[in-house]
Amino acid sequence: MAFGQHLRGKTALLLFLMVAFGSSGDTLIGKGMRAVGPPAAWSVAPIVAFVSHAAGSPAVWAGFGCLLLFFLSYMLVLTWADFSFVLPASAAAYAVVPLLGHFFLGEEVSALRWTGVALITLGVGLVGNTPPRTTQAVPAAGTPVAAAQAKGN
Repeated sequence: MAFGQHLRGKTALLLFLMVAFGSSGDTLIGKGMRAVGPPAAWSVAPIVAFVSHAAGSPAVWAGFGCLLLFFLSYMLVLTWADFSFVLPASAAAYAVVPLLGHFFLGEEVSALRWTGVALITLGVGLVGNTPPRTTQAVPAAGTPVAAAQAKGN
């Protein structure tokens, strides 16, 4: 397999994981916070009770776990792919979240929102057809490659 194809495969997998973990995490936190409900008042004691109740929600914790995995995937893919590629491509989550909201949270999604989702999907498709990396890789400081470059070799 050519290096470019390998890079595209790794990038596609990490972007898929980012979208899956990010969308799932947001949906789980949304579900958990709906169950918690709003704070009774905006003073210290009700806010502490609200945070305590939210901290006891399994859905909120599962959402945090998914968002942590999203963030780890995001950091990893940024080590080899351009930020200008990763961020727009990961916007596919904006298409997945309304689907999850509709099917798992029972939200009504208007035609105008679905139109927006279609436009985002079109944009993600356009970005996805560009190379993930357009810049030269920069070796990490302290590596033999970086030391050789510093000496001019």
